Parts: sequence; structure tokens; C-alpha cells
Amino acid sequence: MERVLPPSRSLPLFGAAATRAVERRASAGLAPHALMARAGLSVARLALAIAPHARSVQVFAGPGNNGGDGFEAAIHLRAAGKEVSIVFVGDEAKLPADARDAFDRVRAAGLNVVADSTGSTASDLVIDALLGVGANRAPSPALAACIERINASSCPVLAVDIPSGLDADTGRPLGDATVRATHTISMLTLKPGLFTGHGRDHAGDIWFDALGISPDEPADAMLNGQALAETRSRLHAQHKGSFGDVAVIGGAPSMSGAALLAARAALAAGAGRVYASLLDDGAASLDAGRPELMFRRRWWQAADEVLAQATVACGCGGGDAVRPVLPRVLSASGRLVLDADALNAVAQDSALQALLRSRAVRGRGTVITPHPLEAARLLGMPVAKVQQDRLHAARELAQRFGCVALLKGSGTVIAAPGQMPRINPTGNASLATAGTGDVLAGLIGGLWAQQESAAALDIASAAAYRHGRAADLHGAGPLLANDLIEALRLAG
Repeated sequence: MERVLPPSRSLPLFGAAATRAVERRASAGLAPHALMARAGLSVARLALAIAPHARSVQVFAGPGNNGGDGFEAAIHLRAAGKEVSIVFVGDEAKLPADARDAFDRVRAAGLNVVADSTGSTASDLVIDALLGVGANRAPSPALAACIERINASSCPVLAVDIPSGLDADTGRPLGDATVRATHTISMLTLKPGLFTGHGRDHAGDIWFDALGISPDEPADAMLNGQALAETRSRLHAQHKGSFGDVAVIGGAPSMSGAALLAARAALAAGAGRVYASLLDDGAASLDAGRPELMFRRRWWQAADEVLAQATVACGCGGGDAVRPVLPRVLSASGRLVLDADALNAVAQDSALQALLRSRAVRGRGTVITPHPLEAARLLGMPVAKVQQDRLHAARELAQRFGCVALLKGSGTVIAAPGQMPRINPTGNASLATAGTGDVLAGLIGGLWAQQESAAALDIASAAAYRHGRAADLHGAGPLLANDLIEALRLAG
């Protein structure tokens, strides 16, 4: 068993269908009921670890195999000297075979089992074993009543596999009632829904136990790991020309701050030279906070070979002024990061969309960094639909435009055509301040300039991890964008 976050390595994520396939294959090679016995023991061990001094434990068990895991855990906790009570919501005659076997042994052990979901939850620890990965609709009224009781408890809550009422594939609540756990133990596989959408808010600390099984099925996604984000050492003989050039195009009138934040982030990432090309011809040509930034008027009108060799971040604070610049930028830039108003312009213009798609054909790398509303505009769908299945939305963006799509938000998703998407585990709501997205765009550009041959998917993944890690190190409370840049620099 291991605590998942922060992950030191990339980890495979399996949705409900893949998890059930893993479970069927594993069960076929084991003695009857053996896999559930392993799961129940794992739950009990974690319960004893997170609440070692708990005297009373209340287990909420549902009508399927998730409830069976709860029954198994209850037997072990009773053997460990705990006072255990079980609220069972279901029909014992309809329990799956493994869960029915566990239920019979609960009865034989003399454990207290009740069907009343309206009593008090006066325990030192609550175990949520109501609904597992197979849940795909809103909880029934009886289950919802139990969920409300669990959420009203003041003690630690341990969810088995997935917080009840949360979609294991997408991290969206299936209805109005969803368990908010302090700990979740994901067994056999890690589920994508724990790490994106509302998953992080409901899962609490996430633990994983493979139960001794190595899945043969292909994963649905990967949890972005730390290795890609590690800073590379520099050779003594290297110079600023060794670390590439970044040009930031943005900053329409009254919005120059966004472009400067992106440019500062590119510097903090280690780019050798950073040029700020503001869309406001009347703006100052000096950043007093970072005088090492170089300003270039209408940089996008430079020779083709200049654009082809640079890494360009375009759109930060671009307003409507960025629209006439985009045909040139899309056509000539070697490596391109599109953010904010550049994405809004592309969403409204089929000709720009065609230019974006043609970049992949010409071997030009592109990363787009939409937040959910910008993604909805690009896909022509309501933002709620984007958020219902963030993995699908990111894949669709990548496929439609032939680029790397970094869909920002809780559990940022990074996708590329024909490749397994990644979910980023770092970051928190301290990033919910103006300008932090501009910082991410500049960070991607700064990292990419130093590793021109690296895959755009790897660069975007590394940037997302470092961006979020800086916020995690900051802790609670808002993190201002300019302070985020300094945090990035200090975090390395």
C-alpha cells in the first residue's frame, strides 16, 4: 500500500470498464472470494493506520461488491478489538456471490447489522463502502440518506475505492449526494476520477493497494509524475544561446500585464533570451521589475527563419488585437503555445482553425492551454459538458486541432493525438487568481525553448507539474501571479 500524492513517478489510471476487466481476470486466477478478502484486509489495515485510537467504527455497506469489501473490513476490525456497527443498504438475497459470502460471515461473527439510514453517526471512524466503480447514476434515496449521514459526521471518513456518488471515470458527482472523504483507498487500480473534476475535493488523501495484481489491460490515462519536471543540470560551457529564445506576443491596450507575466515566467523557466512583443504600440518598452526582458515591436513581422527558430507564446492579454497577428504566427512559428485570447480568436474563425491543424502536417509543434470555457468555445459545446468528462474533452481538442491540449482546472488534463492522456496531480485553488494561466503559458515556452527536440506532450506535462507544485508549496490562500513566478524559480 502506498500514499499516492505527490507521485514520484507516473502511474497508470484505469476507468470503470478497464478495472472490471482487471478484476475478472484476477478473480479467475484466485480461489473463490480471495480477491475480496484481500481488499477487506487492506481497508482494515488502512483504517487502523489512520485512526489507531478509534474505539468505534461504523461501516456503511451498499448492495454490491463495494459493500462486500466493507463487510470483510468489519470482520477484521472486530478481530482487532474495535466496536463495529454496519449500516447495510440493499437486499441480501441479491448480493453478488463474493459479497454474500462476506455478509454471511459478518452474521456468523455476531456483528450488528442494521438497515436504518436515519440514525446518528457517533463513531470515531466511518467507512464508506456504499457504491463502487460501477456506479453510473445518482444514488437512490436510501443511499443518499446514508451519504448525508456520512458527510455530517465529525470523524475521519475512509472511502473504499471511490467516494460514493462520484463517477470513477470523470470525477463528476453523479447526483446531489456525494461522499466527502478524508481518505480514499483505491484498490486493484487507480481511477481517473479521483484526480480530476471534483475528485480531489471528495477523495481526500488517496492511497493505493494493487492487491498483488499486475493489470494486463491497457490504462485509460496516466497520472503525471515528478520525473518529467525535474530540472536538468547545466554544463559550465553553456551560454545563454544554449537555452533558446522565447517570444511572447500579447498585451493589447490595458492588458500588457498578462504578456509581461508570461515573459517573466519564461525567464524563470530558464530560457536564454525572452522577447516581449506587445500589441499596444504605446506601451512602455521596459519592465522595471525584470529589466532583462527585451522588447521588440511587431516581432511577428521578422523573417521566417527567426520565427521558425523561436518558441512563441501568443495570446496572453491579446484582446481583439491578436486576431490579425495569428495567421502569421500560426504559419511561421517553430514551436507555438496558444493561450487565452488567441484561443478565442481561433474558436471564431475556421480559417485560423485550418492553419492550426496544418501545423502538425508541417511538423510544427503546438500546445494550446484552454481553461474550461475556452475549451467549450473551441469544441462548440456548453462548458458543463466539458467539465462532465474532462478527459474526453482534452482528447477531442487534441484530435480536432492536431496539437497538445492542456485543459486547465482541477486535475489539469494533457492530451496529444493518438497518445495516452495525462492527469496532473499538483496544484490547488490558490492558483485561482488572475494571471496564473499566463504564467503557465510562459513556463511552457521557457521549458520548450531549452529542449527544442522534446515532445510537446512531455514539455506541457512538466510545466503543469511544476506550476502546480509551486502552488502546493505555497499552501492555502491566494497565490498572486507574480509571486507564483518567484515560487517557480525557487522550486527549481
